[in-house]
Amino acid sequence: RMSALAFSPAGLALASPLRATGDKSTAGRVARRVAPRPGRASAKRAVVVPTAVASGTVATPSGDANANPSQQYYSGMNGKALNAEEKEFPTMAEVLNKIPKHCFVKDTAKSLMYAAVSTAITVGLGLAAFSYIPMQMAYLPAWIAYAFVAGTASTGCWVVAHECGHGAFSDNRVVQDTVGYILHSLLLVPYFSWQRSHAVHHSRTNHVMEGETHVPAQVNTPDSDIVFKLRDMIGEGPFTFLNLIGVFALGWPIYLLTGASGGPVRGATNHFNPNAGATGKHALFPGKWRSKVWQSDVGVFATIGALAAWAVSAGSLWPVLALYVGPYMVCNFWLVLYTWLQHTDVDVPHFEGDAWNLVKGAFMTIDRPYGSVYDFLHHRIGSTHVAHHINHTIPHYHAKEATAALQEAYPDLYLYDPTPIATATWRVGSKCIAVYKRGNEWVFTDKRMPDAKPLIA
Repeated sequence: RMSALAFSPAGLALASPLRATGDKSTAGRVARRVAPRPGRASAKRAVVVPTAVASGTVATPSGDANANPSQQYYSGMNGKALNAEEKEFPTMAEVLNKIPKHCFVKDTAKSLMYAAVSTAITVGLGLAAFSYIPMQMAYLPAWIAYAFVAGTASTGCWVVAHECGHGAFSDNRVVQDTVGYILHSLLLVPYFSWQRSHAVHHSRTNHVMEGETHVPAQVNTPDSDIVFKLRDMIGEGPFTFLNLIGVFALGWPIYLLTGASGGPVRGATNHFNPNAGATGKHALFPGKWRSKVWQSDVGVFATIGALAAWAVSAGSLWPVLALYVGPYMVCNFWLVLYTWLQHTDVDVPHFEGDAWNLVKGAFMTIDRPYGSVYDFLHHRIGSTHVAHHINHTIPHYHAKEATAALQEAYPDLYLYDPTPIATATWRVGSKCIAVYKRGNEWVFTDKRMPDAKPLIA
């Protein structure tokens, strides 16, 4: 497995209102000035945080900061996901019965329309940049702006292909896989390979050993030890910033190539080589999926070949870098950002063994406020993700209604964090370093815990 440095959740903001027991950082000092005095907290009960500071991380000193039993940090969810063993989770059939039946109906024409809109915006931006921005260093700021806007738009294409991979695009399998294969291949994503690994992610959400993507490091393992060492050396702020740069720039391709942040039981997987990683029941690409991996490779390498031919015909790499690679990197940024924040925060636990089940894992998913512009461009992938994990065949244009139904039926289980995205990302990157077992839950810590026992060496 890759070092946890490469895949521990990173931050996005330049400041974070944190207040921690004994926290002497600048953020800690600022937070102590603006946060209210903490009250007593129980390890069995979530702390209610005043609205004025709900957007930040509030730490309540419910004991020794280095002791296992205390919860140090809270998100805007105020510890709602913790102590899951005290809650009664419904069966999946019961949950699905709360969602209106028409939310499961797929409209091929409507899905194609959304795919066309995302594609048209992305291609249109590329044509406009090619026509009006000179390929000169003096216009680098304009090319950077283009990369952000076009990459943000192309994320909509990514999400449409993601929906195809889930079977939420159309009842016509040929149409669905054709659209998904083309869009994902153009974004250098191996469509069928990712379809399989992402299905595993859904089937083992927040499982500390068998999850797939963004599985947290456990304390007292080589992965977490190297992170703690670096963080101690350079300090929390510089560490989080360095983490951000590495993850957003390299995280997605490294995951595809090595399986970094995947489930420990699967070893070093590779989305382009079905023979890599574990074999047997924990194989990532068993049976028919082996041939589908090779089919996926064809699409990705065809796109790489087309990009190479473009560079040759242009006599330079610059057009490819400016028009394609820049937006591609921004698209990867959005993909990683969404996935981190959908499944990670300081007070959202992981599980293993009999303490985990499908419904519990799905309800550990977090919806967040991305705003109307990003919700439109990205088809609500971040603000309706709980419903998506309850049933991944719900089309995105029904997900808002499905979310409202879940919110009404299960107000004690549905997770929504109102924290601004930048603040939440910094909090996750700076505080969600590794997990340790507390009761039946694996919870995050940013402190070394010499006595904690990991499941893996």
